[in-house]
Amino acid sequence: MKKAGILNRHLAGALAELGHGDGVLVCDAGMPIPDGPRVVDLAFRAGVPSFGEVVDGLLAELVVEGATAAAEVRDANPAAHALLTDRLTGLSYVPHEELKRLSAGARLVVRTGEARPYANVLLRCGVFF
Repeated sequence: MKKAGILNRHLAGALAELGHGDGVLVCDAGMPIPDGPRVVDLAFRAGVPSFGEVVDGLLAELVVEGATAAAEVRDANPAAHALLTDRLTGLSYVPHEELKRLSAGARLVVRTGEARPYANVLLRCGVFF
Protein backbone atom coordinates (compact mmCIF):
# COMPACT_ATOMS: atom_id res chain seq x y z
CA MET A 1 0.00 0.00 0.00
CA LYS A 2 1.21 3.49 -0.82
CA LYS A 3 2.09 5.54 2.23
CA ALA A 4 2.03 8.95 0.54
CA GLY A 5 0.34 10.77 -2.29
CA ILE A 6 -3.08 9.81 -3.62
CA LEU A 7 -4.32 6.60 -2.02
CA ASN A 8 -7.60 6.21 -3.93
CA ARG A 9 -6.73 3.44 -6.37
CA HIS A 10 -9.18 4.59 -9.03
CA LEU A 11 -7.81 8.12 -9.01
CA ALA A 12 -4.16 7.04 -8.84
CA GLY A 13 -4.68 4.73 -11.82
CA ALA A 14 -6.53 7.34 -13.85
CA LEU A 15 -3.81 9.95 -13.23
CA ALA A 16 -1.12 7.50 -14.34
CA GLU A 17 -2.88 7.13 -17.70
CA LEU A 18 -3.01 10.86 -18.49
CA GLY A 19 -0.84 12.37 -21.17
CA HIS A 20 0.15 15.78 -22.48
CA GLY A 21 -2.87 17.89 -23.31
CA ASP A 22 -5.42 15.65 -21.59
CA GLY A 23 -8.13 17.44 -19.65
CA VAL A 24 -9.11 16.81 -16.04
CA LEU A 25 -12.34 18.35 -14.79
CA VAL A 26 -12.40 18.88 -11.03
CA CYS A 27 -16.00 19.61 -10.14
CA ASP A 28 -18.37 20.28 -7.30
CA ALA A 29 -21.18 17.90 -6.40
CA GLY A 30 -23.67 19.86 -8.52
CA MET A 31 -21.80 19.95 -11.85
CA PRO A 32 -23.47 17.78 -14.50
CA ILE A 33 -21.07 14.96 -15.35
CA PRO A 34 -20.78 14.38 -19.09
CA ASP A 35 -20.98 10.96 -20.70
CA GLY A 36 -17.65 9.77 -22.01
CA PRO A 37 -14.83 10.75 -19.62
CA ARG A 38 -13.67 8.40 -16.90
CA VAL A 39 -15.23 9.51 -13.60
CA VAL A 40 -13.72 9.20 -10.14
CA ASP A 41 -16.34 10.27 -7.63
CA LEU A 42 -14.70 11.22 -4.34
CA ALA A 43 -17.82 12.84 -2.83
CA PHE A 44 -18.49 11.43 0.62
CA ARG A 45 -20.89 14.02 1.99
CA ALA A 46 -21.53 17.73 1.46
CA GLY A 47 -18.17 19.47 1.64
CA VAL A 48 -16.09 16.29 1.97
CA PRO A 49 -13.65 16.27 0.34
CA SER A 50 -13.52 19.97 -0.36
CA PHE A 51 -12.73 21.42 -3.75
CA GLY A 52 -9.50 22.89 -2.34
CA GLU A 53 -8.32 19.59 -0.90
CA VAL A 54 -8.85 17.82 -4.21
CA VAL A 55 -7.24 20.58 -6.28
CA ASP A 56 -4.22 20.64 -3.97
CA GLY A 57 -3.90 16.86 -4.12
CA LEU A 58 -4.06 16.82 -7.90
CA LEU A 59 -1.59 19.67 -8.28
CA ALA A 60 0.87 17.69 -6.16
CA GLU A 61 0.59 14.81 -8.65
CA LEU A 62 0.17 16.53 -12.04
CA VAL A 63 1.98 18.97 -14.25
CA VAL A 64 -0.63 21.53 -15.34
CA GLU A 65 0.00 23.78 -18.33
CA GLY A 66 -3.36 25.53 -18.39
CA ALA A 67 -6.68 25.80 -16.60
CA THR A 68 -10.17 27.07 -17.34
CA ALA A 69 -12.89 28.04 -14.88
CA ALA A 70 -16.37 29.48 -15.17
CA ALA A 71 -16.36 33.28 -15.29
CA GLU A 72 -19.18 33.24 -12.74
CA VAL A 73 -16.82 31.94 -10.03
CA ARG A 74 -15.33 35.43 -9.62
CA ASP A 75 -18.56 36.85 -8.16
CA ALA A 76 -20.53 33.79 -7.02
CA ASN A 77 -17.76 31.95 -5.16
CA PRO A 78 -14.91 34.27 -4.10
CA ALA A 79 -13.27 31.54 -1.98
CA ALA A 80 -12.97 29.13 -4.91
CA HIS A 81 -11.81 31.97 -7.15
CA ALA A 82 -9.09 32.95 -4.67
CA LEU A 83 -7.96 29.33 -4.41
CA LEU A 84 -7.74 28.98 -8.19
CA THR A 85 -5.89 32.26 -8.76
CA ASP A 86 -3.49 31.46 -5.93
CA ARG A 87 -2.58 28.01 -7.27
CA LEU A 88 -2.88 28.30 -11.06
CA THR A 89 -1.02 30.65 -13.37
CA GLY A 90 -2.65 31.66 -16.62
CA LEU A 91 -6.16 30.75 -15.49
CA SER A 92 -8.69 31.51 -18.23
CA TYR A 93 -12.43 32.01 -17.90
CA VAL A 94 -15.43 31.02 -20.00
CA PRO A 95 -19.16 31.20 -19.27
CA HIS A 96 -20.36 28.30 -17.12
CA GLU A 97 -22.38 26.82 -19.99
CA GLU A 98 -19.20 26.77 -22.11
CA LEU A 99 -17.28 25.07 -19.30
CA LYS A 100 -19.94 22.36 -19.20
CA ARG A 101 -19.58 21.92 -22.97
CA LEU A 102 -15.77 21.78 -22.74
CA SER A 103 -15.93 19.22 -19.94
CA ALA A 104 -17.26 16.63 -22.40
CA GLY A 105 -13.76 16.59 -23.93
CA ALA A 106 -12.03 15.88 -20.63
CA ARG A 107 -10.33 12.53 -20.24
CA LEU A 108 -11.05 12.42 -16.49
CA VAL A 109 -13.68 13.91 -14.19
CA VAL A 110 -12.96 14.10 -10.47
CA ARG A 111 -16.08 14.88 -8.45
CA THR A 112 -15.58 16.46 -5.04
CA GLY A 113 -18.05 16.84 -2.20
CA GLU A 114 -18.00 20.62 -2.59
CA ALA A 115 -21.46 22.13 -2.20
CA ARG A 116 -20.68 25.76 -3.16
CA PRO A 117 -21.50 26.98 -6.70
CA TYR A 118 -18.95 27.17 -9.51
CA ALA A 119 -16.22 25.22 -7.67
CA ASN A 120 -15.12 23.68 -10.94
CA VAL A 121 -11.94 23.84 -13.01
CA LEU A 122 -10.76 22.14 -16.17
CA LEU A 123 -7.03 21.39 -15.94
CA ARG A 124 -4.89 20.73 -19.01
CA CYS A 125 -2.03 18.32 -18.39
CA GLY A 126 1.52 19.30 -19.22
CA VAL A 127 4.75 17.32 -19.24
CA PHE A 128 7.41 17.15 -16.56
CA PHE A 129 10.41 17.59 -18.87
